[in-house]
Amino acid sequence: MTTFRAYLEKIDDPAQRQRMEEVLQWVIDRYPQLDRRIAWNQPMFTHQGTFIIAFSRSKAHMAVSPESVPIRHFAQELDQTGYQYTSMIFRIPWDRDVDYELLGKMIEYNLKDKAGYTAFWRK
Repeated sequence: MTTFRAYLEKIDDPAQRQRMEEVLQWVIDRYPQLDRRIAWNQPMFTHQGTFIIAFSRSKAHMAVSPESVPIRHFAQELDQTGYQYTSMIFRIPWDRDVDYELLGKMIEYNLKDKAGYTAFWRK
C-alpha cells in the first residue's frame, strides 16, 4: 500500500479515504501479481506492462476504469448493480456497497484478454 499512501493521504474525507483504501487493498490481496503505480493522478494496476484497472475519486463517487471492452462486456451486470457508467468508467457512490464479485470479474477478464498484450492501452 506504500505506493498509494501519498494519494490516500490527500483524501480529506475519512470515510472516502477508508473506502478507497479498502478497495485498493482488496485488489492487492486478491491479485498480488499486479504492479501498482500512480499515473494520471490515480491509483492504477498493470500487468506485464499493460493497463488492467484504475481508480479515482470525486465528491460523490469512486470511479473505476477497466477500459471500454470490459465495460461493454459486463454492461448487463453493471445495469443490475445500479452503478452509473460510461464507455470507459463506472461509478460507485460512496454510500453504496462495492460489488467485489463484479470488480474481480473485470480484473480477471482484463488479465485473460490482455495476456501477452504489449501495448499499455487497447488499440
